[in-house]
Amino acid sequence: MRIGLQVPSFTFPGGPEQIGPTFARIAKEADQGGLHSLWVMDHFFQINMVGPADEPMLEGYTALAYAAALTERITLGTLVTGVTYRHPGILVKTVTTLDVLSGGRAWLGIGAAWNEEESRGLGVRFPPTAERFERLEETLRIAHQMWEGDESAFEGEHYRLERPLNSPPALRRPHPRILIGGTGEKKTLRYVAKYADACNIFDGEELPRKLEVLREHCEREGRDYAEIEKTSLTFFTETPSVGAAVDTVGRLAEQGVDEVIFSQGTGQDLTGVLAEALSQTEKIVPAGR
Repeated sequence: MRIGLQVPSFTFPGGPEQIGPTFARIAKEADQGGLHSLWVMDHFFQINMVGPADEPMLEGYTALAYAAALTERITLGTLVTGVTYRHPGILVKTVTTLDVLSGGRAWLGIGAAWNEEESRGLGVRFPPTAERFERLEETLRIAHQMWEGDESAFEGEHYRLERPLNSPPALRRPHPRILIGGTGEKKTLRYVAKYADACNIFDGEELPRKLEVLREHCEREGRDYAEIEKTSLTFFTETPSVGAAVDTVGRLAEQGVDEVIFSQGTGQDLTGVLAEALSQTEKIVPAGR
């Protein structure tokens, strides 16, 4: 059973000048504590579930590159990149760069995007829902093509790439792992079965049902359900005890989750708690494994 950490808030004591040192400490402690993954959100404004829009928010891939230079083992990703934020060819190049510089530790975390407020605020086109999902599928196809080293032209409904060259190639083989975030049963979970290495589903009552829907999509796609890593994002309003963290990991493992990602709320400091919890949960095996 694996444990990850998401850092969604950069509202640290001491103001902006302390963001770099504090985030550096968190990344290093997570790495040294044996956590499997470190995630940041790919947002440009703070989201309303965490705090006001004008709270400090770092650009995701710059933050991950900074963390990569400070760590050795922990994997690194966004939870998750909205497909409308970056052209697919540039996104694949960005994740490949992170993978090369980190020694093969990058994830491509991606979803259909939802935050219209920040898109309007920064002048990024925010298409209707159906188009965003069309763009998501094309982006996933482009990612696979570029990571396979196929430079032939890509002709889609929304994207046209004359030569999707990706040099240097990613270090991770066969490619950086692809995680799709979201719970949509008709498209999102079908895309997981067809294109992804992992899914992320929020901790909640619907989790078992969503995993069952994913299993059904895998059967239709001819995909081994066990190949897909199931991750779940969970959070506490107050810093949890080690016991509470261990209980959460055990509960989610029983539901079939492979990795629990704890979201660190504003004012919380979870690395020590999670490192200790990890030492107590290493023998927990997810259901069905």
